[in-house]
Amino acid sequence: MTTVKLDPLDFAALVTSRVCHDVISPVGAIVNGLEVLEEDKDGSMQEFALDLIRKSARQASARLQFARLAFGAAGSAGAAIDLADAENVAKGMFLDDKITLSWSAPRALLPKNKVKLLLNLVTLAAGTIPRGGNIHVEVSGEDDDAAFTLTSQGQNARIPPHAEQLIAGGEIEGGITAHGIQPYYTGEVARAAGMSVTFALEGDTATIRSARV
Repeated sequence: MTTVKLDPLDFAALVTSRVCHDVISPVGAIVNGLEVLEEDKDGSMQEFALDLIRKSARQASARLQFARLAFGAAGSAGAAIDLADAENVAKGMFLDDKITLSWSAPRALLPKNKVKLLLNLVTLAAGTIPRGGNIHVEVSGEDDDAAFTLTSQGQNARIPPHAEQLIAGGEIEGGITAHGIQPYYTGEVARAAGMSVTFALEGDTATIRSARV
C-alpha cells in the first residue's frame, strides 16, 4: 500500500476545517435564534427561539470541549488525562443525538495520546451507525497495557468508507479532504501512542479495537 505524509501546513488546515465543520452548525443555529428574537415578537416564536439557542449553545460547548481533548494540546507535552474527563466530553457529544453512549473504564489517568486516540475512536464508532444506535466503550488495562474496545449497534452498521486505509496512512483517490482527515489523524495518533486499530463488522454490530502494538 502506498502511504501518504501530509505537509504540516496542509495537515493543520484540514484538522482546523474539520473542527470548524463540527461547530459551525450549532453556532449558526444560535445566530438564527437571535434573529428570530429580534424580528418576531410572537410569544410562541420567542420561546421557540430561546429553546433553539439553549440547545445549540449546549451543542457548541460540548463539541468544543470534545475537540479540545481529541484534537487540541490539552495540557503540556507528555501530560496525562483523566479518563473521567474523556467520558464526560464524549457523553456530552451525544446528549441531543440519535446515538446513546455507555462507558466502562477504570478510574485512571492515561497518557495524552492514548486518550486522544480513544476519543477519535468514539468519533469513528459514531460513523459506523449512520442511522443511530448504541455505542459501548470499554477500556481495559492501564498505562502501556491499556486497550480499547468500542462496540456499535445500529441498523445498517458499516465500516466508514476508506476508514481502514486512512488510519493506516494510505493514499486514497482524490486525496485526503477535511472529511477524511479525522481517520487519518486517528492513525497518526495511534502510531504516536504505539497502538493498533482494527475493525470488524458482523450484522448490525461494528467493533473497533485498539491495543498496544
